[in-house]
Amino acid sequence: TLRYINDYELASRLSYFLWSTMPDEELFELARSQTLRDPEVLKAQIKRMIQDEKSWGFIENFTGQWLELRNLEFAGRNGELYPGFNGAVSNAMRKESELFFQAVVRDNMSLLNFLDSDFTYVNEALANYYGIEGVTGEAHQRVAVDGVQRGGVLTQGSILTITSRPTRTSPVLRGAWVMENILGAAPPPPPPNITPLQENTEKFKGTFRQQLEAHRNSPGCASCHNRMDPLGFALENYDAAGKWRTEERGLPVDSSGILPTGETFDNSQELRAILLANPDDFIRCFTEKMLIYSLGRGVEDYDRPVVAEITQHLSENNYRFQDLIEEIVFSVPFQMRREGKELNIEEKA
Repeated sequence: TLRYINDYELASRLSYFLWSTMPDEELFELARSQTLRDPEVLKAQIKRMIQDEKSWGFIENFTGQWLELRNLEFAGRNGELYPGFNGAVSNAMRKESELFFQAVVRDNMSLLNFLDSDFTYVNEALANYYGIEGVTGEAHQRVAVDGVQRGGVLTQGSILTITSRPTRTSPVLRGAWVMENILGAAPPPPPPNITPLQENTEKFKGTFRQQLEAHRNSPGCASCHNRMDPLGFALENYDAAGKWRTEERGLPVDSSGILPTGETFDNSQELRAILLANPDDFIRCFTEKMLIYSLGRGVEDYDRPVVAEITQHLSENNYRFQDLIEEIVFSVPFQMRREGKELNIEEKA
């Protein structure tokens, strides 16, 4: 049976969602007085908690989960192949993504900034790595970007690095990442008995994209690769450590592609424009990711109407981040629990 959670349970669920820790005295006092559930009180608490420094736990944990930033610490690179990439740059890349996310949260920006934006956060080491001038010091600062080389999470070094192989880019990995984390359509695993791509740079003199296109002509591979690979090809102007490039092995980089919808693009900037023009899949995907995080469980079939309703409401109000948080906190899955089942809210802590 279902029942509404009590005020103490609501305080705990809210606190582990937005702070990754237990409630503070203000939340406990509102629970004791049984006023936390009042809509205006609850909205005010959400705003307070988002601005509190403890919300960094939410930012760090959610980006680690959604963007898979936790994988960055395992993404070592050969210094000869990727000069300039080191631990300091890698750490700065993760901080860039976290601070970018924090800005969208705290300033109540549109969620569409994740698809494309005109700013990011870099320190001197990362600015030099990206080729951005005028940044000094170890502290990150907000800088304007041109929207060509950088703009949105897809062009951040953290994402580009974790979706690459140690010695080369991977349009397949990158395309699969975009499908799962941006479009909410994770590709199925490859069919059995598929011969893996054999890299032989001595015999094959073209770009890796050309080698991959020759490999994926197999009928058993084409159906998925036709959806994944174009999304990855759009990011070929970035090497396996996230640095901008225009050539690969002396040949021009080809970052063009055609989507299953028939839409075409020549580079990542044009792909981002396509995603911005058709944001419904991303907003639904992001809503699901946030709901999963807030509840500490997967999205079930009975949650789908809630996701659809939240997605619709967001589209009517410029996709504001804090609107999404409010919609989730006031939703039935967040406000209710099944009798006899634990909340599992500490799994994210």
